[in-house]
Amino acid sequence: MSSTQQLRGAGRLAITSTQGVVDLVEAMHAEIARLPLGAHRDRTAGITGLVYRSVRGATRLVGGGLDLALGALEPLLDRAGPERASAAQAAVAALNGLLGDYLEDSGNPLATRMGLHPLVAGSSGPTLILLHGLCMNEAQWRREGADFPAALARLGRCPLGLRYNSGRSIWRNGAELAALLDDVPGPITLLGHSMGGLVARSAIAQARGRRWPARLQALITLGTPHGGAPLERGGQILQQLLALSAYSRPLAALAARRSAGIRDLRHASLLEADAGRTSRMPLPGGVACYAVAATTASQPSGPPARWLGDGLVPVASALGRHRDPARRLAFTDTAIVTALGHLGLQTDARVLSQLQRWLTPAR
Repeated sequence: MSSTQQLRGAGRLAITSTQGVVDLVEAMHAEIARLPLGAHRDRTAGITGLVYRSVRGATRLVGGGLDLALGALEPLLDRAGPERASAAQAAVAALNGLLGDYLEDSGNPLATRMGLHPLVAGSSGPTLILLHGLCMNEAQWRREGADFPAALARLGRCPLGLRYNSGRSIWRNGAELAALLDDVPGPITLLGHSMGGLVARSAIAQARGRRWPARLQALITLGTPHGGAPLERGGQILQQLLALSAYSRPLAALAARRSAGIRDLRHASLLEADAGRTSRMPLPGGVACYAVAATTASQPSGPPARWLGDGLVPVASALGRHRDPARRLAFTDTAIVTALGHLGLQTDARVLSQLQRWLTPAR
């Protein structure tokens, strides 16, 4: 995606967001202004209504002018340096995590398209596919001085980074990945951080009739919420509380604007039929499956470790320990890393060491 396309997409999103905020404010204004027994309405009337209609009209005009201006700037914007381009890609990845389903449905050029990208030039050997988490991209496997792709390439692996729109439903990304992997030759290992582990499991679940599952050697997940993510449940509770009052009800629509991908994290839904519940899909048979959990506590067990988890995902969820026996996951091996947060799972030397032990062929 060119810099111009990114800015045009951002401009369109800004215009739409402005119109959405205008709608929200007017809905609250209408609710507060109406008589106690008056009919519910989302629009104001008279002079007040004219003001809101004028704001919407001006916003649409600004949007059209912005597109024309960006067209004239295209030759300059597309000559941006690599550092600025990397920062722009990170911002687009974050935006896709928050609003990716909307970007895709509205045809916005900011919507990320799924694709595999080489991470280490000249690497060869069995393919190792790295799947990033929510609001991230494949470049973020390298940060804070750590370089997991380069270290794993030295094991004789060929690391490929999956870039995907993390705001889409997990099952949609899983279905697209399942089709994409048929074109990857040779043995395959899937390494997923956070949401990436769920996308990998969803792809495996939707790969019936495809060629690549017979070549799948291993599945590894880092801080993946196999049993769901409590913070997304908190977002759902906030949405329900806002809807209780007539005055705050318009704000519930804003809370509901979380992307489909974020909502799927609530129960770790892998398939379209799983909406609103944790999947019963077991781990693939005949495949080595590993999981790493982190906790910000100093000890791997006990109430602090159990309650805190890595700050986003509880230890039990990351290790597939569910109260329902039908939803428990039988991993080949697991590991718990202490004094570590969720994002640190992609940079910590102890995690890398564990990956190297699992991925080094037995002699």
